[in-house]
Amino acid sequence: MHNQPKFVPMRSSEFYPDHRSARYPVSGTVPRLENAMVDREQLDPNSYFLSGKHGAMFGNDLPAGMKLDRVLLLRGQDRYNIYCTPCHSKVGDGNGMIVQRGFKHPPTFHQTRLRNAPIGHFYDVISNGLGAMPDYATQIHPEDRWAISAYIRVLQLSQAATEADVPADQREELNKPAGGIRIPDTSYMSPTAMATPKSEAPKAEAKPEGGVK
Repeated sequence: MHNQPKFVPMRSSEFYPDHRSARYPVSGTVPRLENAMVDREQLDPNSYFLSGKHGAMFGNDLPAGMKLDRVLLLRGQDRYNIYCTPCHSKVGDGNGMIVQRGFKHPPTFHQTRLRNAPIGHFYDVISNGLGAMPDYATQIHPEDRWAISAYIRVLQLSQAATEADVPADQREELNKPAGGIRIPDTSYMSPTAMATPKSEAPKAEAKPEGGVK
C-alpha cells in the first residue's frame, strides 16, 4: 500500500515522454458548467463568487446559484466544526482549544463590529487570512467557504436571539425542563465502589512494664 500507482503533484513520471505527471488540458477544449453564469463566476478571479466583493465593497448576499437553506447551513456547520472550532470554538467566542493552550485569542464573532460585517468579509478572511489566522484557500473549496460564512450568521443569531425570534408555535418548548444526561447502567459505578478503601493502621505491640531487661 505504500507504493500506490498514482501521480503525486509536481512529481515526475516515466509514463509520458516529457516525464511530467501533470498533463495539459486537451487542445481546443474549454471547461464549462451547465449554468453559464456560475461558470463565469468560477473562472473569473474577480467575480463575487471568488472574491466576496461587488467591485471594491464586500457583499452581504450569497453568490448566484447558491440557495440559503438548511442543507447549506448544515454543510457550513460541518466545515466550521472541522476547520474553525480549534480557534473560534463551537459558539464562535474565540475560546477554542488551541487558544486555551496559548495560541492568540481571535476576536469573538459576537462583538458589534463583526455582527455588522457583511458576509463577504468572512469569506475573504477564510480565503486570504487575517492577522494570526492563515488562509484556508487550499483546504476549503469556495462553496464551503460561503457555507461557513453563512453559518457564522447562525452562530451570531444563536447568541443574541430573543423569544420573539422563536416561531409562536414552538415557544412552549422553551419552558419545558431540559432533560438530564442519562448514564447507561452498564457505565455506572457508585462513588462508594470507586473509593479506594483506607488501609487500617497497624496496631502497636504492647510492651511489658518496666522496660526490656
